[in-house]
Amino acid sequence: MKKLITNIFVTLSVSSLMAFTIKRAIAPTATVIEIKAKPIVPFDAVPIEATVIKISKSQYNFLDAMGQRESSNRYDIVNKYGYMGKYQFGSKTLKWLGFDISKEEFLSSPSIQEKAMIALMTKNRKSLKRQIKKYDGKIIHGIFITESGLIAAAHLVGAGGVRKFLRNGKVSKDGFGTTVVDYIETFNGYQLDY
Repeated sequence: MKKLITNIFVTLSVSSLMAFTIKRAIAPTATVIEIKAKPIVPFDAVPIEATVIKISKSQYNFLDAMGQRESSNRYDIVNKYGYMGKYQFGSKTLKWLGFDISKEEFLSSPSIQEKAMIALMTKNRKSLKRQIKKYDGKIIHGIFITESGLIAAAHLVGAGGVRKFLRNGKVSKDGFGTTVVDYIETFNGYQLDY
């Protein structure tokens, strides 16, 4: 039951995020697609009808800042290492997340890119659950730690790279030289509600 509720919550969060992203990404004269959510059954088993699920301003700002840092918020971009879209996903990560689609399909679909980002954040949050609980709000190796900083850093170097930094101060970096510390500091302090 808990897994079902989590899946429904993730789906609705993604739907909400897609609505914000689609509205932001399209021209004013384009048609906006309204996404209707199915009824949710919360923990107390009283159904709630919902047509729009809102994400917090902080999470929207986090995703916007991540997109800006990764690709200048461009859904159609591919970098020299082959990472694609607004959040610069690799094909292996997409397959690991269950998105077995072509490069063209991915680059032409802002909604798929937003779903992939929420899915990755959710997996990284689950993978880093102990570390978030233990280190959130503390200074480790001279760096102030928050959940959003750890989630962003996991996007950059993977959850394993984040754990290595927290455990022994090992500073992993990507192909452009951006470090785990850069992302932990840059993306600290956002409230995530995925």
